[in-house]
Amino acid sequence: MHQARIFLADDHTLLLEAFTNLLEPKYEVVGTATDGREMLKQVKQLKPDVVVLDINMPNLNGFDAGEKLKKTLPDIKLLFLTVNEDPELVTEAFRIGANGYLLKNSASSELFQAIDAVMGGSNYVTPGIAKDMISSFIKNPTGSKVHGNLTLRQREVLQLLAEGKTMKEIASILSITPRTVAFHKYQMMEELDIKTNSELIQYAIKHGFVS
Repeated sequence: MHQARIFLADDHTLLLEAFTNLLEPKYEVVGTATDGREMLKQVKQLKPDVVVLDINMPNLNGFDAGEKLKKTLPDIKLLFLTVNEDPELVTEAFRIGANGYLLKNSASSELFQAIDAVMGGSNYVTPGIAKDMISSFIKNPTGSKVHGNLTLRQREVLQLLAEGKTMKEIASILSITPRTVAFHKYQMMEELDIKTNSELIQYAIKHGFVS
């Protein structure tokens, strides 16, 4: 097995530095990013073997960024490294194409174990939440907690709204018009039966679009 090429994505710079120092020299850390959109841009260029990413990242969360990556680079391995222990989030991660899921409070040796597992073609779930994930998947195999009935574009708009971006700023980030942003916003409010901006932001926080 060749030396795995790893890309790290987390919104905390100190953690990125710590993980880089931990993983080298066993693996080659080819790049890092602190938000989902920057991760997408770099990963498409660098084409690493494994992307180790958090769920909660600015501009584009880990789920939506991971889903976009899997559509363009289906063979890439996604390993979520997060504080989120909710089994429904674990189920959602695998629904969008994850290969592994472990917690930031895991022992450092477990990160090596997880990377080796996904590089070898296996899936990896940290033992502490594996049983809960199976139960959650049996109850809800389609994984509706995070995504609901919203489209990927609507979820992008929702996250950026929840982060305090204006419609003009969102339009610039997504390369669409402010009128299109407004259209997606009101379509979401109708779909979710939400009447106010405040309720929309509360929905985003509750469903993990922002931390």
